[in-house]
Amino acid sequence: MDEAAREELKSRGISSAPVTIIDGEAIIGYYPKKLIPALNLDITIELGSSVEWVADKYERVMAAAVRTVAQLSEENLEVPVSWRPQTMRQHMLHVLSFPELAYLSHKTGSMTTDDMRANGERIKGISTIAEIMEYGEKVRKDIADFFSTADSAALDLVVPAHYGGEVTVLELMNIILRHSTHHLNQSYWFMEETLGITVTDKLTEEDLEGIATPTELI
Repeated sequence: MDEAAREELKSRGISSAPVTIIDGEAIIGYYPKKLIPALNLDITIELGSSVEWVADKYERVMAAAVRTVAQLSEENLEVPVSWRPQTMRQHMLHVLSFPELAYLSHKTGSMTTDDMRANGERIKGISTIAEIMEYGEKVRKDIADFFSTADSAALDLVVPAHYGGEVTVLELMNIILRHSTHHLNQSYWFMEETLGITVTDKLTEEDLEGIATPTELI
């Protein structure tokens, strides 16, 4: 995004990206319910999946993320990743914390950029390998507990979210599942290509089945 585009967004009071502007309307974030008709796309995005399926996939992905952190060193955590201004520590916390934000939206009522910024402040003190793993395990367990006890009122609650627009909590959980899986796959690539780590115990094809994560984005 060039400076002129940034100034245009600023003049509209928009401080987050990605943003799509069509006929003067700004569509902020990943909002398929608005983007598909606005762009006349002949595609269908499936945001709804069974609670059991989403719960099972979160168990697999969150456990794999914690296993991946265990294969890093404290020094590895300080290395900047190549796709955004983050260190490996910040990136792995990103993978683990967004699922927490998504499931907590049934209490907070949203997952906006303000929620994400506040969460970044809340977790910035999580520093060492052991602390990140402990945090990841807590999030994994909390999500499992949520899915085992959540009723339709919690799952079907419509919340405003940077990822998805106006979506139910279950739809948001589905979107963030893909988001964190994509970033975990990026972690595998970066660890092997840049850090020289042969990553073991990765997500399997069975684990990934049904989770849309295009390899072209890795």
